[in-house]
Order: sequence, then structure tokens, then C-alpha cells
Amino acid sequence: MAETGAHTPRERYRAQVRAEITKRAWEQIATAGASALSLNAIAKQMGMSGPALYRYFARRDDLITELVREAYRSLADTLRRASAGGADLSGLAHALREWALTDPQRYFLVYGTPVPGYHAPPDTTAVSSEIMTTLLDACAALPRTGPATSFGEHLADHRGWAADHPAPPEALHRFLSFWTRMHGVLSLELAGHFTGMDLDPALLFAAELDELLAPRP
Repeated sequence: MAETGAHTPRERYRAQVRAEITKRAWEQIATAGASALSLNAIAKQMGMSGPALYRYFARRDDLITELVREAYRSLADTLRRASAGGADLSGLAHALREWALTDPQRYFLVYGTPVPGYHAPPDTTAVSSEIMTTLLDACAALPRTGPATSFGEHLADHRGWAADHPAPPEALHRFLSFWTRMHGVLSLELAGHFTGMDLDPALLFAAELDELLAPRP
């Protein structure tokens, strides 16, 4: 009886080839950036013809989408494991930084400059929403730290981006502050902008986090 589904030799071979293609794509991105990603160059490295590789990824954008999904899934799983292990917002922040430092190209693909001409399909937002939910849960678990702010009041009526998460406006404000400040420091660090400044980026990241989490008067 013939094998069916992902357990057939053909399916296993196809999965192996796709995995090698994505591996080579990450290597190419690390060297020249996502905007220079070339299916023909990857095919040449693998000893394949362009048309043969197109049977696995019909377009460059299909390959980029696969890489975006990989990156988001990797971060979502990293934060989920940290949260399951008892990490609070501070712990999640450090898990985010460690994930980014481990493979900066993954980070830059999803949080860096958009790839010219590329538009991610809607289904990629499902995984990115998992990341936001984990962080919103952590923000909502923190005690109230001060009086209501005008921006918090604004968020009470402008919270569509948070989907149906029940976090109160203050938690939404904390999330946005966390997201912008942590990514700001990370992006500068990974891009090498602190090189030559004689400072420790890890200490700067921790200091920004401490200030963000400090009670407001």
C-alpha cells in the first residue's frame, strides 16, 4: 500500500528541500539583506535549475513569507515558553533581546525596514498576534502605577489593534511604551549604532526597562 500525506518519501524529500532552501535564504539575507534575496542564486548554490526550485517556491515573495512565518513562530514560541516558566514583563523583555541577538536577521526581517515591493499575506498576522497577546497578558497582570493619562483615555476608544484582548487602557499604554522602547534599543544595538560609544547595550536595555516599569507618581 502506498504511503500517504507527509509520511511518503516524496513528501519527506519535498520538506527536506524546502528546509535547505530556507536555510540558504537566511544565509543570503545575512550577507546581502532581504531585498537582495534571489531564487536563482539559491538554485545555483543547490545545483538546481531555476524552474526546478520554483516547484518549491513559485515566487521570491512566497519564500519571504515562509521566512517571516518562521521568524514570528520562533519568537512566539520563545515568549510562550518564557511565560509558561513564570516570566513577567521584564523576563519577557530579556527573552526578546536574547532571541534577537541569537539571530539578528530574523529580527530585522520582521521588525526592520520593510522589503521593497513585498506585502505579507494576512495569515502571517495570526502568529504575530500570539506575540502581542503574550505581552499584553503580562502588561495587564501588572498593578496600576499611576493616574489615568490622556493617551490612556485615547486608547479606550482606539484599541482595535489589540483585537479583543480585555486589557484596560493603562495596560495597552504600557504595552505600546514597552514595544516602542525595547525595539528602539534593540534596533540600534543590532544595527551597530552603539559601537564606539563605550557603553554596555545590555545595561542600557535593562535601564530602559527599569524606568518603564517604575511606578509613576
